[in-house]
Amino acid sequence: MPTDRPNLLYVFADQMRGMDMGCAGNPDVQTPAMDRLAAEGAMFSRAYSNCPVCTPSRAMLLSGQYPLTCRTVANDLPLPTDIRSLGTLCREAGYRTGYVGKWHLDGVPRSGFTPPGPRRHGFDFWAVWNCAHDYFHGKVFRDTDEVIDLPGYEPDAQTDIALEFLDGCGEDPFCLFLSWGPPHNPYEQVPQEYRSMYDPEAITLRPNFRDILPGEGLYRGEDARRSLCDYYAHITALDTNLGRLLDTLDHRGLADNTIVVFSSDHGDMLWSQGMLRKQQPWEESIRIPFLVRWPRHVPTGHRPETLLSVADHAPSLLSLMGVEVPTDMEGTDLSRAIMGQSDEGPSSVFIMDVITLDEAYAQGLRAWRGVRTPRHTYARFIDGEPWVLYDDEADPYQQRNLVGDPTAAALQTEMEAELQGWLQRTGDRCQPWEEVVRELNLVEPWNARERELHPRDPRLL
Repeated sequence: MPTDRPNLLYVFADQMRGMDMGCAGNPDVQTPAMDRLAAEGAMFSRAYSNCPVCTPSRAMLLSGQYPLTCRTVANDLPLPTDIRSLGTLCREAGYRTGYVGKWHLDGVPRSGFTPPGPRRHGFDFWAVWNCAHDYFHGKVFRDTDEVIDLPGYEPDAQTDIALEFLDGCGEDPFCLFLSWGPPHNPYEQVPQEYRSMYDPEAITLRPNFRDILPGEGLYRGEDARRSLCDYYAHITALDTNLGRLLDTLDHRGLADNTIVVFSSDHGDMLWSQGMLRKQQPWEESIRIPFLVRWPRHVPTGHRPETLLSVADHAPSLLSLMGVEVPTDMEGTDLSRAIMGQSDEGPSSVFIMDVITLDEAYAQGLRAWRGVRTPRHTYARFIDGEPWVLYDDEADPYQQRNLVGDPTAAALQTEMEAELQGWLQRTGDRCQPWEEVVRELNLVEPWNARERELHPRDPRLL
């Protein structure tokens, strides 16, 4: 196997918005390592999560396929073992593969052990917990079903394990994924040293911020400003660990031949539009960070205007690594855009929520499909009823919904046509969730997830 291929270190947060970094223009949050990564490489300001919820987004990340194709359409439905993932492809190409942190691709129970084999999708080095957000009581499994407790703040301990992986690297190239749980709620579970860095009265609220009245949706009486500060505190804590990783690559002489990516699976509404969490078409939910550095290949300070989505990560990174991209990957290879060799990219990003569940269901939302173009956001419900249409250039905080506006009628028709193109290319018939689950033969895993997560009121088929 050739040994001159670049390494890949892919680091991602959970539920982090793309606008919440210093380098992305938010002066309230302290992110020196992220800012450094952006300065030394590229930052995509138009990076989006196609399906902004954990499991489908993570499945898309590894498969390069949309949810209906990889049959991972909702949280806690397992990624099928017949899907050839980025991990599998890299291992077949001679890479030493590793995965550390949150997995959320092995169904229920969330505390279950994923044994060595096909359910790990090509990752050999393994220090994983399927899904939990308890940041001072972190746990992992390695290669046995013995539960290993992590000391202190979970991302610190997970980063320690990632550094262990890097210390064990030899001649073969490596592919390491590190998945942190924060800044996903609970926001308050962050070390006090970071919490004390942020003053609730000093932060700037987004113009579309709207506090939620008690009893609405998921609201449980949180102090919105304090929660936002704690969310920022998590980001700064993650940034410290990103800095540790970058310093280790420097000290081990690995930086020049390592592609480093920092991203997230989706964003967080955090009271913008009066909404919480994700599974929504607004910018706070779908926009994610995408920073990438590869010295001498990715221009320093590169700021592409290209649209890039989670579906594009696998084909783009495989191409950069010299690994053949399978023809069944539906994402676009944007490696030339990453390296500053082309501005060409998709005309839009296909965005969606296939099955409204959990937090979105609690807020009364419905399944939807949409597109994000360089200038506009459009989404409509699966029955065809238009929902939102924004001119994101004139209205960056999406405060004027143009659906039904006579002056935007031609634009709405144009955006629906753009969406129709995606629906046809991906074979998406916008079916009700019950039909999706049945057609994809997911009734058993769906019922299992409902019984585990909603035992008092499961939506069973």
